[in-house]
Amino acid sequence: MPRLALYALAVCVLTVAAAVVSFVQGNWLGIVWVLLAGLSSNMAWYYVRKARAEREARTATAAG
Repeated sequence: MPRLALYALAVCVLTVAAAVVSFVQGNWLGIVWVLLAGLSSNMAWYYVRKARAEREARTATAAG
């Protein structure tokens, strides 16, 4: 897994934890944390798919 994807995944986990804590405390600022969790999870998927596509492109050029 690419390093940037791991960082984005770590940010996603931390923002989900922050959202849970925020909502448990009754603070509606947790909505911002949920939005950041969605953004970071999308970034993680993007970097994973990008690395997979690059790896497939390298194997296709090496094979053919």
